Amino acid sequence: MNHYETVFILNPVLSDDQIKETVKKYEDMLVSKGAKMIAKEDWGLKKLAYPIQNKKSGFYHLFEFTVDGEVIEPLELEFRRDERFMRYLTVKLDKHAISWAERRREKMKVKAKAKA
Repeated sequence: MNHYETVFILNPVLSDDQIKETVKKYEDMLVSKGAKMIAKEDWGLKKLAYPIQNKKSGFYHLFEFTVDGEVIEPLELEFRRDERFMRYLTVKLDKHAISWAERRREKMKVKAKAKA
């Protein structure tokens, strides 16, 4: 089982329900193929550095998961077929990236507690 992180940008014209439905669909797809979800993050609507499909913003999401390598190709094929996705990137994390991701999640938890 390899450790992966996928960041994807969804079309900004989608409603909240459509975004939740899309994220849930792909999370369920990963889990059904044997993935163990480690973290899910909704980064919200962000301005893009350059226009993509004539859009200047998009909804960013991150999945961190462990799964066998052969699951990534069908996942990315579905991303390419789905018009709701503007961009995506899946990377395999090494031990240093995994520890960095854990530290980042801990910092986010501390910030969330401080705001509350």
